[in-house]
Amino acid sequence: MTHHKFKLPSKICLGCGRPFIWRKKWARDWEEVKFCSERCRRHGGAGKSGGNRLKAGAHPDLSP
Repeated sequence: MTHHKFKLPSKICLGCGRPFIWRKKWARDWEEVKFCSERCRRHGGAGKSGGNRLKAGAHPDLSP
């Protein structure tokens, strides 16, 4: 059986800002899933410490 992960739906995690893909365990409530992991869920959404940090050497006033 060939797996095609590129065909699965994806979202952006509100905790870390990284993309994550659909998982079978989320099949029933995919619309309500907002975080990629339990760790991100516990630490809250964007704007709190730990979420969407700047990379080392990045300047907040410069756009990518």
